[in-house]
Amino acid sequence: MLDKIEIVKPEEIEARSMEIITKELNGRTWPEPEFSIVKRCIHTSADFDYGDNLCFSQGAAALGVKALKDGVSIVTDTRMAASGINKKRLGEYGGEVHCFMDAPDVAEEAKKRGCTRAAVCMERAAALHENLIIAVGNAPTALIRLYELIQAGEIRAVLIIGAPVGFVNVVEAKELIMTAGVPYIVPRGRKGGSNIAATICNALLYQK
Repeated sequence: MLDKIEIVKPEEIEARSMEIITKELNGRTWPEPEFSIVKRCIHTSADFDYGDNLCFSQGAAALGVKALKDGVSIVTDTRMAASGINKKRLGEYGGEVHCFMDAPDVAEEAKKRGCTRAAVCMERAAALHENLIIAVGNAPTALIRLYELIQAGEIRAVLIIGAPVGFVNVVEAKELIMTAGVPYIVPRGRKGGSNIAATICNALLYQK
């Protein structure tokens, strides 16, 4: 079996992985930066379904690249997504990553109101009163509350990365946010996750 293992230097593994992904896509391509996002999502998950389920509103990816280079910050719904984003690169552009999930007052307010912490986190994002990229990788309730805040004109979301994963209200929340009138990148269906949300952010950050 050892004779079948390909010897690849550590610094070459990602590039080799991208070569394999590109080959297995069998000639399918997207314009950049969409193609880089698709490949990185497949690389993160080893799931080629992202070649079919990733949806981009018109110009959303290019807008996201520009927004990040202009210093726009990112709000996530989980610490996992926040930890996966390249904060050094983001900081070089002047942006920050915000995640309010662990704030004690968020938990207290969610319990008092009978809603999820993720929904309250979107309200905390709105209270920043600045342009934001919202990256949701876990909670459909975050997308639902975000939709309400957008309709009320209470949040300045310039791009929504809507990638919650699961079975309850996930598909519906994604379809809802795609009607909000804000640029979006969304993997339709049940798939997604905090790692995918972070991957999409990084794919945008790594664009030249």
